Amino acid sequence: MATFLYKLGRSAFRRRRLVALIWVALLALAGVGAATASTAASSSFSIPGTEAQKAFDLLEERFPGASADGATARVVFKAPDGQKMTDPAHKAEVVKVVGELKSGSDQIASVADPYLVKAVSRDATTVYVSVSYKVSGMELTDATREALTETGEKARESGLTVEIGGDALQAVPETGTGEIIGVAVAAVVLVITFGSLVAAGLPLLTAIIGVGIGVSSITALASVLDLGSTTATLATMIGLAVGIDYALFIVSRYRAELAEGREREEAAGRAVGTAGSAVVFAGLTVVIALVGLAVVNIPMLSKMGFAAAGTVAIAVLIALTLIPALLGFAGDKVLGRKARKNAVAAKDDVAEAKPNMGTRWARFVLRRPVTVLLAGVVGLGAIAVPAASLEMGLPDDGAQPVSTTQRKAYDLLSDGFGPGFNGPLLVVVDGGKAAADSTAKEIGGLDGVVFVTPATYNKAGDTAMITVIPKDRPSSTETEDLVHSIRDTSGDNVYVTGATAMNIDFSQKMNDALLPYLALVVGLAFLLLMVVFRSVLVPLKAALGFLLSVVAALGAVVAVFQWGWLGSVFGVEQTGPIMSMMPIFMVGVVFGLAMDYEVFLVTRMREAYVHGERPGQAIVTGFQHGARVVTAAAVIMIAVFAGFIGSSEQMVKMIGFGLAIAVFFDAFVVRMAIVPAVLALLGRRAWWLPGWLDRVLPSVDVEGEQLRTEVSASDEERELVRV
Repeated sequence: MATFLYKLGRSAFRRRRLVALIWVALLALAGVGAATASTAASSSFSIPGTEAQKAFDLLEERFPGASADGATARVVFKAPDGQKMTDPAHKAEVVKVVGELKSGSDQIASVADPYLVKAVSRDATTVYVSVSYKVSGMELTDATREALTETGEKARESGLTVEIGGDALQAVPETGTGEIIGVAVAAVVLVITFGSLVAAGLPLLTAIIGVGIGVSSITALASVLDLGSTTATLATMIGLAVGIDYALFIVSRYRAELAEGREREEAAGRAVGTAGSAVVFAGLTVVIALVGLAVVNIPMLSKMGFAAAGTVAIAVLIALTLIPALLGFAGDKVLGRKARKNAVAAKDDVAEAKPNMGTRWARFVLRRPVTVLLAGVVGLGAIAVPAASLEMGLPDDGAQPVSTTQRKAYDLLSDGFGPGFNGPLLVVVDGGKAAADSTAKEIGGLDGVVFVTPATYNKAGDTAMITVIPKDRPSSTETEDLVHSIRDTSGDNVYVTGATAMNIDFSQKMNDALLPYLALVVGLAFLLLMVVFRSVLVPLKAALGFLLSVVAALGAVVAVFQWGWLGSVFGVEQTGPIMSMMPIFMVGVVFGLAMDYEVFLVTRMREAYVHGERPGQAIVTGFQHGARVVTAAAVIMIAVFAGFIGSSEQMVKMIGFGLAIAVFFDAFVVRMAIVPAVLALLGRRAWWLPGWLDRVLPSVDVEGEQLRTEVSASDEERELVRV
């Protein structure tokens, strides 16, 4: 592989104008496709195989046009102190709002008058208007949302407290700020790392081109493939991360080859042949992790994974072709001013002999491997302890900042009617009146039930809907227990659904898929790394180190978002269960980035070992050339993810914190401390591979040994010709 990539790198360098033109044309083509594509509706959300989904499917069949899975909103009114909502003036204002809501949008399915459906609190100080929509919350137009909020603002002029809750206001969180912060920090880190604006600009430019092509392609195909807006968000996040990383490693290797006195074209070929091989295998591990999301069997997640994997593939191709082409245009400017002076003065740069920070750290670890290993493992183990108390769910409006109207509406409903009114359960009975009546009676006798509404039947009278109001808030374990109790005590013809039940089923589905997903991703990556490193123990150490960093990161997430430790520092206003997709999401994203650092750092060690260095010296060589670059890459990723911590959305905040802390643990504790300590203790045994396995595994020459032999042979032939 190294030989093929070496030739590819030299070819791209020589034909740089053609290569650059091809990528610019692809970017323009994707941009035109995105601009001319029909606007895609938000992707539908379904969880195949769950009871909540079966209930929605049954309702669609038996209650056509009812929009059972449509968005809902609750406009909550509270009277001033000493007054009641049953007073004529207040009652007239509410009835007026009901009329305005009905005529406010053609996406509205129904608006319930609170005085007719008895949605009035016992003390008559609070009422709420239920609004049902024909489409899901993700498919609501901005005009519909604006009509809802404007109606609430007008109603406040009457002196009433008016707040709006429900998933109708849950727009897709705005992105952009996090990415901008990440790119800005990346630019600063790259300038410090390379000491050259040109060298710093190349990874940023190519990453933006790659993300541009990937996201534009997703936008162009969104309508055809039913891709949601969150698909592009994940692709942007991952595409920026790996795009900068991959370009960073190849540019860094190119500069190292120039420092050794090679011609620019030869340096580009060798950089792509060696660092490019690592890029290919690092990219494959990320693709495996993202495509593996299909194991969860949730269509939306599968599409997100495939789309992000496509963006990663584009980043790899850009790193192998566009980077060497741009290096051809850059000339000597890719080196800093100081490096250019040194290159002119002598081929053997004196500064190279001076130990850098990576060299000094590696030597420190080699002197005290047991101490470093114990400190890293015990430290991460202690941080991981809270993960044992992990409770998964999906945050409701109660997790919103207290300043938002959703949170205020949630609190008003809890105070006026009880916490359970924020998450009613919808029970669907596949049967007639007798079955519905007996089901309602059974549910009414269960603990944790406040109220059961009379059944609503379809036209045929063979299916009924019953609304159940729980005693506790939607995200509580008591409400989850109630859902399970209803399912256990009712017959096979009774289904529990609604937003609360759907969240519970989603959490269970994610929980059940975690171990198979881990086994698939870690297993395939283990085999891939065995091929790369020609070792059994190095891939095993890589996988175990990754698991340790992810569990520690989950422990930190639980401590902050579930227990509330340092909650004020990170703006956590309401503790609660951890987002159910968080563990799998962290495994998928962080595993790919962790294997990037592992491949880039350890490949250089393997290369030095294969070329004759002792195991300890090979570790020092790996850190001498790789530590600075891996550190820069990790800091960039942490900055990108940490930029999302400032979001007002609890889920976005949680994702940003979790990914940032996981990358920190994995890059700086596992890869920079535990990995060299383990390799130092193992010595030559680290690179042991059974003979039979060595014969079975394909040889991909990541360390460039075959490449070096072939290039040396061709150099000798040229010398003989000259003689």
